[in-house]
Amino acid sequence: MHISRITLVNYRNFSSADVRLTQGVNTIVGENGSGKTNLFRAVRLLLDENLVGRNHALNEIDFHRGLGDWRGHWIAVNIEFSDISKDESMQALFMHRTADDDSPVERATYGFLFRPTREIRDQLAQLADGDMAGLQAIRQTISLDDYETVIMGRGTADLTDLDTYRRIVGDFDSVIFSRDENGHAPDFPELGVSVPRYFSLAKEFSFSYIAALRDVVRDFQINRNNPLRVLLNAKSEEIPPGDFDSIVAQVEVLNSAIESRNDVTEIRDEIRSTFKQTVGETYSPTSLSIKSELPLEATRLFQSLKLYVGEHGETYEGGLNELSLGGANLVFLTLKLLEFQYRSARKAIANFLIIEEPEAHIHTHVQKTLFERVEYRNTQIIYSTHSTHISEVSQIERVNVLAKSGTGWQAYQPSHDLDPQEIKGAQRFLDAIRCNLLFARSVMLVEGDAEEILVPSLIKQVYGVSIDELGLSLINVRSTGFKTLANLFDEKRIQKYCAIVTDLDAVFFDTTADDSDNDVTAARKKRALGSSLTGAQRKRDLDEYAAHNPFVQPYYARHTFEVDFALASEQNRNLLLSTVDEIYVQEASRKKLRTALLSKEPSKFGLASLKMAEKLGKGWFALMFVGFLTPAATVPNYILEALGFSVRSLPTETWARILQYRLDYWMSLDALTSEATDAITSTIVRFQIEEIDLSEANNLIQGVHEDLQLDSIVKAFALWQSSTNH
Repeated sequence: MHISRITLVNYRNFSSADVRLTQGVNTIVGENGSGKTNLFRAVRLLLDENLVGRNHALNEIDFHRGLGDWRGHWIAVNIEFSDISKDESMQALFMHRTADDDSPVERATYGFLFRPTREIRDQLAQLADGDMAGLQAIRQTISLDDYETVIMGRGTADLTDLDTYRRIVGDFDSVIFSRDENGHAPDFPELGVSVPRYFSLAKEFSFSYIAALRDVVRDFQINRNNPLRVLLNAKSEEIPPGDFDSIVAQVEVLNSAIESRNDVTEIRDEIRSTFKQTVGETYSPTSLSIKSELPLEATRLFQSLKLYVGEHGETYEGGLNELSLGGANLVFLTLKLLEFQYRSARKAIANFLIIEEPEAHIHTHVQKTLFERVEYRNTQIIYSTHSTHISEVSQIERVNVLAKSGTGWQAYQPSHDLDPQEIKGAQRFLDAIRCNLLFARSVMLVEGDAEEILVPSLIKQVYGVSIDELGLSLINVRSTGFKTLANLFDEKRIQKYCAIVTDLDAVFFDTTADDSDNDVTAARKKRALGSSLTGAQRKRDLDEYAAHNPFVQPYYARHTFEVDFALASEQNRNLLLSTVDEIYVQEASRKKLRTALLSKEPSKFGLASLKMAEKLGKGWFALMFVGFLTPAATVPNYILEALGFSVRSLPTETWARILQYRLDYWMSLDALTSEATDAITSTIVRFQIEEIDLSEANNLIQGVHEDLQLDSIVKAFALWQSSTNH
C-alpha cells in the first residue's frame, strides 16, 4: 500500500495542489518558499501521531493568502491510498471507513475539511445570487470559532477542480451558493463519510518524519528531539525483569562510595555550619545530606548514555558539538533512520518515511549516496529537496515539482502523460545536466557551447544582471534535439515557460559552385547549402511542435550565433576585431580578418566571425571572447525575445537596476550632458515609485538618449508584462 495522491486546497501557500506519488522513493523539489514543509505538515496532520488531533484546529495563517478574505472558505487536505492489500485486517480497516464502496478495497481516501459550521453554511446558502452586500455582512460575523474540523473517508469530490469547489463550497466572486429545496446548505455525498475522532489511521501506520537538519546539536539537547534517547527508550522496554539487578547493585555501591568520600562529607558539614552561623539553630534545616543520583532504573540508566563519534579517518571520539556540521547531521540522520526501522519492525500495515531536505551541510557525493541507498522493504519514502545532486539521481516519474502559479504554488509532475521512451530520453538529459531546470522559474534551451557560455555573459555585461537573478536556467542540449527536454513543459506537466534557441543556418554568402573554387571553398559551400536545408526543416518541425503548447516557443538565429552576433551591430564587430591578435599569429592572416570585419558586407564580416570561432573551436572561442565583452555589446534580438518569453516579467527593482546600469555606462563614456543625466535620473525615480510604467519610462529615456539595447529588451518583455506566472 502506498500514498498515490495528496491534494491541498487553500492550505498555506497552496491555493490548489495535486501531488501524485508512486510506490518506493519519491522526490518533492522546489525552490525556497515553494511549500515543501507545508506539504509535509499537511500529511502529518493526518498520519503523524505527534500532530494528529491537537493540530486539527487551524488558524488564520493556515488559509491561503491569495484568498484575500478567508472567511467562509474551506481548507481541504486529502490523501489517497492505492494498492491496498487484500489481507483481511487491511480490508477491514478500510472497508468501513475510507473506501469507495463495499467491494474489495484497492483505493481509499482519508482527509480532513476545515470549514464553517452548519449554521454559517446555511446562512451563505440563503443568500440571493449576486448579493455581495449580504455576503460581506455574514463574513463580518465569522471567526475561527465558527469553523469545524471533519475527518472524512470515502471521498470522491476533487476540490482542486475550481468548478467543483464553487459548486460545493460556493462562488464568492459571483455570490452563488448551492442550496437544497429547503434553502439550506446541501449535504454532498461525494465529500465522503465522517470518520469518528477516536479512529485514526496514524495508529495503524508506521510513520516517521525527519525534519530539515537545522541545528542537530541543539536537538540532541532537547529530550523529545533526541533520536538516541528514543532508541534507548525502545531498547530499555525490552529488558527482562531482573536483568539489570546486578548493574543496579553496582550503581548503589558506587552512589554510597561517592557519598561517603571525605571531601563530600566535609562540604556537607561546612554547609550545615554556615546555615547555623547565618540564620541560627531555629531556622536551620533539621537534616541535610549530599547524595549521588546515578539512576537505579534500567530506563534512566539507558537515558543517561551519551554518544561519542570520531570523524571519518580519525581515532579521536568527541561529543556531537565537536563534530563538523555535516558530520553531526549525518549522525542525526542515521539515528532517525534507525528509529524508523525500530518503528516499522512492529509490522504495521504500512510504513511511511518523510525526509525533509537531507542535504544540509552534507557533501554532494554523500547526498547522492544517501538518496540511492536509503530504501526499505514495504516502505514509501518521500524526500523534499532543493539539491540538484539529489534530484540528479531521482527518476522523473517519481518527482513532483512545486512551482509558482499566480498568487499560489502548485505541484507538477514532469513525466505525466509521456510515453516510456520520452521519459527515458528526458531522464538521460536530466542526469547529464544535473536537473537544475527542475528548480528554475524559467528555462532557455540552447544548442551549443557558444550560447551556453556567451549568452549569460552578454546579459550580465549589457544589463548588469545575471540570468540567475532573472530566475532563468540556460540549458545546453548539445544538439538540436530540443523536444526531449521541451516535452517536460506543458499544460499537463511543468507549467513553466521554456524558450528554444537554435540556428536556421541560412546561407549568408554566395554558394554558387565555381570551377575556380579550391577544395576548402567548395566543401564550405556544399556544407552551407546542406545546413540551410536542415535548418529550414528544423524550423518547420519546431514551429509545428510548439504550435499548440503555450509554454514552449522556438526562437531562431537567422544564420548561426557567431554570424548573427556580428550582424547585430557595429559595436559587436569591433569587439570581434579586438580578438584577432589573440587568435592569429601571422600578420597576413590578421590583416585579412581585420579587413573582413571592417567591411560593410555581411557576407564578408559574417564569414570572418565564423572562421574565427572555427579556428579555436566554438567553445574555446566563446571562453576567450567572454573576456572581451563590454556594456557596448549588442544582444541579438532573437535572444532577447527568447528571454522575454521565458522570464515573462521582472520586478520593478530589477528593471530600475537595469535602467541605472545603462545610465552609469553612458555617464562613464561622457555621452550625456548634465541636463540629460538629471532627466534620466528623474525618470528612473518616477518609475521606482510607480508614478510611470516601464513603457513610459523607456520612451522618456529614449527621447533623451537613444540606446537600442535598452529599447530592445523593454520591447522583448512588453508582450508578457501582464503575465503573473513568473
